[in-house]
Amino acid sequence: MKNKFLLSLLLLSAVAAAVTPLQAASHRCSNATAEAQWAYSYTGSIFTASGWVPAAAVGRFHQDAAGNITGSQVRTVAGNAAAEDISGTFTVNRDCTVTGTINVLVNGELQRTAVIVGVYDTNLNHGRDIFQSLTLANGTNVPVVFSAEAARLFPED
Repeated sequence: MKNKFLLSLLLLSAVAAAVTPLQAASHRCSNATAEAQWAYSYTGSIFTASGWVPAAAVGRFHQDAAGNITGSQVRTVAGNAAAEDISGTFTVNRDCTVTGTINVLVNGELQRTAVIVGVYDTNLNHGRDIFQSLTLANGTNVPVVFSAEAARLFPED
């Protein structure tokens, strides 16, 4: 009886050890696993010589398997809204952290570039980001505090 118990315990341990790496591997993030249509919003403030100015945006983008993104947004700064296009790249790490460089364009002309950092969660169906920097087309760095949320439009993809 004791030998059967030990044999069963050993067999169960071997099966658990064999399955664990497969489960862990299925939860790795990459540019390819983040490929999808995404919706996002961000809110925060821009620091100007006159003080802090509120800003927000809502938009959507497609991220391909190589990490390239293209999309559009509507943003408002101090109540003035504008439609803009976005393009850039994301690098998704195995631990689901992400860095991105996003160019914002109006009529094909670069307006600004944002560098963001964040993390994907909820089985790669949701993301949380902050802006690390914002640089105007002329090279001027603009102090900002923005946080963003993103959701996969079609989680089954």
